[in-house]
Amino acid sequence: MNILEQYNYWVVVCLMMIGFFIVISHGNLVKKLMGLSVFQTSVFILYISMGKVSGGTAPILDQAYSVFSNPLPHVLILTAIVVGIATTALGLALVVRINEEYGTIEESEIQQKDDREC
Repeated sequence: MNILEQYNYWVVVCLMMIGFFIVISHGNLVKKLMGLSVFQTSVFILYISMGKVSGGTAPILDQAYSVFSNPLPHVLILTAIVVGIATTALGLALVVRINEEYGTIEESEIQQKDDREC
């Protein structure tokens, strides 16, 4: 088995690591949300690439087609994309609200302000 035949898995792993690195290395809340989006996109790519059958077509019942790709992963990921967009929008709305309350979106500054108030 050639390692280049599984390039989709390498893309997924690289995107996962990049997203995870962004989440743990930045204190900026917007950057953390973007890191989560990159991580989420890598999961989407993983499921979509696993659902594709080489030489397969869309599941159309016809005599000419005998190999079909499974449409279920694509449908599930379409739903996950919609949920992901809504979750990101909610996160960005929370960041705006945090910025209005604390005057910053840096995690360490928010923690310091919270510690002083307690």
